[in-house]
Amino acid sequence: MTDQPTTERPSTVSVRPNTQAPAPIKAVPVRHPGRWVTVAVLAVLAAQFAHMLVTNKFIEWRWLFENAMFTKPVLTGLRGTILLTISSMVLGVALGVGLAIMRLSPNPVLKLTAWSYIWFFRAVPRLVLCVLFGNLGILWNRLEFGLPFDRQIGALFGVDNFELRLFGFDARDLLSGFLAGMLALALSEAAYMAEIVRAGMESVDAGQSEAAQALGLSRGQTLRRVMLPQAMRVIVPPTGNETIAMIKDTSLVAAVPISAEAYYQLRAIGAAAFKVVPVLVGACLWYLALCSVLMVIQYYIERHFSKGYGRAEHAKLRLRGMAAEAGGGGGVV
Repeated sequence: MTDQPTTERPSTVSVRPNTQAPAPIKAVPVRHPGRWVTVAVLAVLAAQFAHMLVTNKFIEWRWLFENAMFTKPVLTGLRGTILLTISSMVLGVALGVGLAIMRLSPNPVLKLTAWSYIWFFRAVPRLVLCVLFGNLGILWNRLEFGLPFDRQIGALFGVDNFELRLFGFDARDLLSGFLAGMLALALSEAAYMAEIVRAGMESVDAGQSEAAQALGLSRGQTLRRVMLPQAMRVIVPPTGNETIAMIKDTSLVAAVPISAEAYYQLRAIGAAAFKVVPVLVGACLWYLALCSVLMVIQYYIERHFSKGYGRAEHAKLRLRGMAAEAGGGGGVV
C-alpha cells in the first residue's frame, strides 16, 4: 500500500488597501554656518578691494581712459597682439601635430628627432628665445640653404670656390621684429602642443585604429578620420589654455623689440608721462578683456566636441537601457 502525496492548497491572504494618506515628511534642512561665514568674509574682502581700486589716487582712472587705453598707438598694438597670438598658435599647432605623429611613429629616428625638439624648446624660457631670435643677425648676416660642406667637397676634387646654394636671405632684415617674435613663440608652443596632441591620441582606444586598418584605411586616413576627431575631446581644453597663455606671453616680445604690441605701447606712454602704475592697470584690463573672450570661445568649442561624453548624455543612455530591460518598449526622450 503506497501513500499518496498530499497537495496543500495555498492559503489566500486578503490585503486591504491602505486608504490613509501618508504623513508628510518633515525635512529639516542641513545648516551650513561655515558657508555663510565664508560668504560674508569674501564679500567684505571684495568690497575692500573695489574700494581700493576706486579711491586710490595713484591709479588715475580718468587719465588712463582719456590718454592711454583707447589711443591710436595702443589700439594698433592691440591689433598686433591679436595677430601675433593667432599666427603663433596656428604655426605652433601645425608643428605640434606633426611632432606628435613623429613621437608615435615606430621609426626610432623620427621619435628621437621629435623628442629632441620637445626637450630643447620646453627647457628654454620663452623670454630667452625672444631675445635670441631678435639677435640672430649677430650670429649670421645671411642664412643660405644648399649643400653642406660644399667648399670642402670642391677642394677635395680640386675645384676652387665650389658652392651650391639653393636660396638664402638676409638674417638681419628677416629675423627681426614681428617675424622673430612669432617664430620664437610658435616654436616654443609647438613643443607643448606636441605633448597635448600625443596625449589626446593615446586616449583613443587602440581598437579604433585596428578597426580602421581592417576596413582598408591608410595610416593618414586613420589619423584624419578616426583618431584626431575622437582625440579632440581631450585636446581642446588644454589647447584653449595654451591660447590664453599665448595672448599673455605676447608681452615678452617687447624684448625683441616689437612696437606693434599692446604692452609695448602702454609702457611707452607710461614712460613718457611718468605714470607707470596707471598703464600697468590698463594693460591688465586689456588682457582681461581678451582672455575673457577666448574663455567664452573655448567653452563653446569644448561643448561641441564633448557631445555624447557628458554626464547628462551618459545618464540618458542609462535610463534608456533600463527602460528597454523593463520591457516597456518606451524610451526616455
